[in-house]
This record gives sequence, structure tokens and C-alpha cells, in this order.
Amino acid sequence: MEEKIKLTQYSQSAGCAAKLGPKILQEVVGKLPKFQDENLLVGVETSDDGAVYKISEDLAMIQTLDFFPPMVDDPYVFGQIAAANALSDIYAMGGEPRLALNIVAYPNCLGSEVLGEILAGGAAKVKEAGAVLAGGHSINDEEPKYGMSVTGFVHPDRIWKNAGAQPGDLLILTKALGAGILNTAVKADLASPEEKKAVQESMTYLNKTAMEVFRQFPIHCCTDVTGFSLAGHGLEIAKASQVSLEIFTDKLPLLPGALDYASMGLVPEGTYRNKAYQKEETFLEPEISEAMEDLVFDPQTSGGLLAAVAFEDGEKLLEALKEGGLVTPAAVIGRVEERKEHFIYFRRKK
Repeated sequence: MEEKIKLTQYSQSAGCAAKLGPKILQEVVGKLPKFQDENLLVGVETSDDGAVYKISEDLAMIQTLDFFPPMVDDPYVFGQIAAANALSDIYAMGGEPRLALNIVAYPNCLGSEVLGEILAGGAAKVKEAGAVLAGGHSINDEEPKYGMSVTGFVHPDRIWKNAGAQPGDLLILTKALGAGILNTAVKADLASPEEKKAVQESMTYLNKTAMEVFRQFPIHCCTDVTGFSLAGHGLEIAKASQVSLEIFTDKLPLLPGALDYASMGLVPEGTYRNKAYQKEETFLEPEISEAMEDLVFDPQTSGGLLAAVAFEDGEKLLEALKEGGLVTPAAVIGRVEERKEHFIYFRRKK
């Protein structure tokens, strides 16, 4: 019987944990020439999820690109996760995906069947999103990598950005945290079948429903929580909006087993990169455990949406998410405050 290929054996890092550290990116991007165009509505300045270019008075194009090495062994599931992660950037900006192109780096030694399964998984998610998959580009590589370039559309007056959070707003997160830690536990053959199923279902779940419900409310700002962690993407909101965020760790939805595995030290390398860059601008109460600290810096893959909404809309939005059929756990995890010494304050309890 032919031995089943394990994709993670061919990767040095996993999913969004493979991202370059935010410090390196900031240093490099800051030296690039600045492009000016009156129709470029969103560029690199506020670290948003995609670029936005105005087409007409009532139409703007969102462009994004995302790819990474496998964090799961099943090729079809890997394709689903990579596609969901790429599509999420469009949803995080309030847009609807319309066109996708595959990006593939692949070892020839793995053969065509595995690659076919990866691409089939990606195609299934594009179809679920209501978009069109229209080709792509591939290269030979020792480490498999897969993702997509995605184009979406949004009204120019309804773009969600990192900037816009206002003091008094509530912060809503639409997926549980701990994907990086759970994937590390899965790779070490320590996670239970139920835990493995939970993290993979979370990563393959599109942020489509959350976006559609969010559109019913005046969203002040929005992003998705991926490789730079809850802390890192929260920092992007706080800096772009020039506010401080107060986040309560007892309100954070967590994937089953994530806290236990963090306590065992099963933490991906990306967590330490995130901490090294982000910790100086965040405050963590001494009562917060080291395991919980690791979770707020844990790199997520295909994580949930993080949005700031008016205080009076918070509970109504949570109820609307339930009624709208969201299957992932959503919660109010904190609030926005006037700018203080630190950009983010993590507190154990409200």
C-alpha cells in the first residue's frame, strides 16, 4: 500500500506563522518609493488588508495576495485553508470577492495528484465565495506553498480600514484564537482528533457570513486576525486610528486545547517574532498567565474578523451574527479608549 504523503514534513514553518517578522517588513517597506495616484484609496500607509483603487464614483477594486506553506497534511484541506485565508482580506475590507488566481510553489517529486487536490480545495472555496478562479502561476520549489491573488469590489464610501476606531467603541472578534498553537500540537501528534477537527474547521470557514452581517451595521474599522496575531493586528488598528485598545483575556474565544498546549510550551516560532516586535507597545497585566500571553501573540491562519463598532451596536451585532448563521464563536473582547501611553492594554478581566 502506498504511504500517504504528509505535507507538513516538507515545510519548515506552517501557514501564516511563516510570515516575515513585522519589524523586517516595516524597515523594508518604509524605504520603498511612495506612489501617488488620486484614485488609490488605500495603499501601504495604514497596513491594511489590501490595496483599494477607485474605478468610478460607485465602484472600487480591492486587490490582495496571500500564500504560505502547509500547516495540515491533507492536500485538499490545505487548499481550502489557503483560499479562505486569501479571500478573507477582501471580506475584512467590506468587499465581495470576484476573481482569483492561483499561486503555486511545488516540489515536482510530490506528483500531480497531490497538487490536484490542493488546487481542488482552493477552487471549492472560491466557488463558495461566489467568485471566479481564472488561472494562476506555478514554479518548482523544494517546499510546497499555495495561495491566491484575489480581486474584489466595494463601494468607495463603504471601505473598511484599520483607521476609524473611536473611543467608546466595542471590539468584536468572530473566530476563536489558538490556531498557531493547535497546528503545532497537531504536527507533534499530541492533539486529539476533536481538537484537530476544530482548528481545521475554523481555518476553512469563510469570513463571508461575518462580513455580510457586519454590512448591516456602521462598522468604524475592520481587519482580519492572521499571522501577526491578535496583538499585532490590534496594534495596526490602534496606530492607524490613534487610539488605545483595552482587551480582556477572559472574554477571548479560544480553540479547544489551545491554552493547555500553550502551557506545555507548544508555541510556533512566529509567536516569538510577534512578541519581539509588539510587546513594547502593549501592556499586559501581571495576572495574565504566560500561556495566555502566548495566545494573544499567536499567529493565526485564516482567523476571524476584528471590528470596532459603536457601543450601542455591540450586542445587537452579536445577536445578528447568531441569527445570520455564523458557526464560529463571536464575542465582544474589549473596547476602544482615548490614546494612552501604550497602544494596547491586555487585562485579565473587565
